[in-house]
Amino acid sequence: MSKYSILRKQNFSSGCYAIVPIRMEDRFAIMQWRNEQIYHLRQNAALTIEEQDIYFNTVVAALFDQEQPSQILFSFLENEKCIGYGGLVHINWTERLAEISFIMETALEEKHFEQHWMTFLGLIEDVAFSEIGFRRIFTYAYDIRPRLYIALESCGFKRETVLPDHIKIDNETFDVVIHSKTVDYTLLRNANMADVSLTFQWASDPEVRKFSFSQSKIELLEHQNWFARRINDPSCEYYILFDGQNEIGSIRFDIEDSGSAMISYLIDPAHHGKGYGRMILEQGVQRLKARRNEVKSVYGLVQPANIASIRIFDTMGFVQTSVDASLLRFEKNLQS
Repeated sequence: MSKYSILRKQNFSSGCYAIVPIRMEDRFAIMQWRNEQIYHLRQNAALTIEEQDIYFNTVVAALFDQEQPSQILFSFLENEKCIGYGGLVHINWTERLAEISFIMETALEEKHFEQHWMTFLGLIEDVAFSEIGFRRIFTYAYDIRPRLYIALESCGFKRETVLPDHIKIDNETFDVVIHSKTVDYTLLRNANMADVSLTFQWASDPEVRKFSFSQSKIELLEHQNWFARRINDPSCEYYILFDGQNEIGSIRFDIEDSGSAMISYLIDPAHHGKGYGRMILEQGVQRLKARRNEVKSVYGLVQPANIASIRIFDTMGFVQTSVDASLLRFEKNLQS
């Protein structure tokens, strides 16, 4: 199976349903569904087998290795069988937003339209918000399928705007309706290569450096290489805390053979003193427990002068021991 380099996680599932990076084997079923449903797609003519092969072998194949692909497409599976496809398209990496695209097997639309749309929306939200850290996702739909709005609004999407008489189908004009959903809470997402410059900026800040174990200056190329290794290391869980507007800090767990994981976290100096240190540690440990049940304990190493971190570890029930006069160890058992 092909993998997206931008994604740490490739399979997103809920019960018997899952989305996986779009599969070459599904291309002709997708072609058939698109041709059958051309009335609501931005597609001018029926696709041919030759055109579909060319598209998958050139456009789709190139997406997997791109650091900032223009679209991220998935096969939508029920019990491993492809029954639809869709993803995030027209991605704006600067604004961190994307349009949602989805179609299902045509025969399923009559009885299962809302069910499959709602399932897919839940899965693609996980990709967009928790995995990549987009701030806004939206749909752009011709106003000819009111059942779509039921599914969207049931999943918390809000009708953002209506573009009157925006498209013409068979000499008849129709509105376009845009629904959207934005992040309005603080959460963790997986770190990815799009974060390399920001994390370099944080790590280089004098306020952060004074509590780092290494006081030497960090070079950008050195950081880029280190960062790429960490996010691709299966023994590392690396997350970014963001609030829908700003990235606030990062937390990393380096998992050891003993079953312990060492914690490293930092908060953007612009957000110091706002309670984000405890928030990122609480959310990070909770997410680690959910994703890596082999981890038995977590610990952090702290300089005695780092009063803010000491206070956070203390209030969260970590047990303090001394490594030496210049280093404290705070550990918490995750199995109890």
